[in-house]
Amino acid sequence: MDKISIKKILKRSFFLLLLHVISSNSFAQYLRTSYFMENATNRLQLNPAFQPTRGYIAIPVIGSFQASASSNALGVSDVTDIINSKEDFWDNDKFFDRLKTDNRVNVNLNTNIVSLGFYRGKSFWSANIGVRADVNASIPRTMFDYLREVNNSEPIDLLGKDFSINNQQMNATVYTEIGLGYSREIIHRLTIGGRMKMLLGSANINMDMRDLKIEENLTSGTIISHGTLNVSMPGTAVETKTDDNGTEYVNKVKYDKAGVAGYGMAVDFGATYQLLNNLKLSASIVDLGFISWSKNSTTTAVANQERTIEYKGYGTASDGDVLDMKYMGYAIQSPKSKTTSIASTLVLGGEYTFFQNQLGLGVLSTTHFSEPKTISEFTFSANYCPKSWFNVALSYSTMQNNRQTFGLGLKLGPVFVGTDYMFLGNSSKTKDVNAYLSITLPLGKSRAASRSN
Repeated sequence: MDKISIKKILKRSFFLLLLHVISSNSFAQYLRTSYFMENATNRLQLNPAFQPTRGYIAIPVIGSFQASASSNALGVSDVTDIINSKEDFWDNDKFFDRLKTDNRVNVNLNTNIVSLGFYRGKSFWSANIGVRADVNASIPRTMFDYLREVNNSEPIDLLGKDFSINNQQMNATVYTEIGLGYSREIIHRLTIGGRMKMLLGSANINMDMRDLKIEENLTSGTIISHGTLNVSMPGTAVETKTDDNGTEYVNKVKYDKAGVAGYGMAVDFGATYQLLNNLKLSASIVDLGFISWSKNSTTTAVANQERTIEYKGYGTASDGDVLDMKYMGYAIQSPKSKTTSIASTLVLGGEYTFFQNQLGLGVLSTTHFSEPKTISEFTFSANYCPKSWFNVALSYSTMQNNRQTFGLGLKLGPVFVGTDYMFLGNSSKTKDVNAYLSITLPLGKSRAASRSN
């Protein structure tokens, strides 16, 4: 058996699971712990109606960066144990014991290249240019079970066995965001805000392998595949071949340049209302938009056929890299333009303050409308802000599947760091990790604390 090709398959699947790290059971595209932090400028991402105590300008490129990852199958300590293990991970029983039937994957990266905000009269303006990447994937346990078995068995032991691997999915989008925001108190105690965003799509990949069956025989293997693959990227070059039945199929996909493959728009809307002197309510919906991908940058292929691989002597279908498109039989279709929506988020919040607004207790609900399912979280936080240059918050979040996490946010002068999922070392069983870092400089005169607006 050709174990080199098997290891290549395993690494491809495993690092898809770990680096795309991970599930639809959490939402960390924006930092929720900072939502009630008075002087954290990144909270405007969740509600454009918020007005900081003064304007700001972020340090270019390094001024704002957020990354998040989580897993419905493996905790952070589980991943480090596997990485540090001297044995191949497919022989690691702990790894396979923790796998779910459906190992869903979600990762988000978000950085602002340029970001600033300033007051003009009673109005607050903000602008940003940033890059975002959102990845969602789902890998069934049956894929790992199949690869483990073919790796630990002799080819003759697999004869007559059939394997069925269903419902593999991956969705990835990378785009540049150019945003302009505005907020203003329109009547006493009521402030509204909005942000218009132009989106420049760099890449969009959608893969849905609904059914993949592998039947092993003595001198050949049969692969039955049903699925779709849609790739929108500039400079995409597709190499095709024709099988013995005259069907043209994808052999390789190459990418030779970066650029823009699609254009879109998105909007954010938000409002805050000072119900009582010490009680403020807020609501927003963000990332309500779409990207249209051009026909010239889009490649669509469909797998809907049965293919036979002839062996030279004993062999298995795994020797042919069954994850390669040429073996799954993706056939090219006529190029078409497409439109995809971006995942929007509904936010509801309330905060009660004490001791002349230095201490605040808040509750936040976030509902993230993503694929394959909607994600909801509740966050409770305590915020302490004795000075404009010092602000600290501690949060507790409860998520679906009875999962709980703690978060921490700290603003010290121009530097802000925070996390919604606190990592407590290798003893931690958390399946969620995220981190946010920003460096902003004050701009203009200080305004009265907006909690008392």
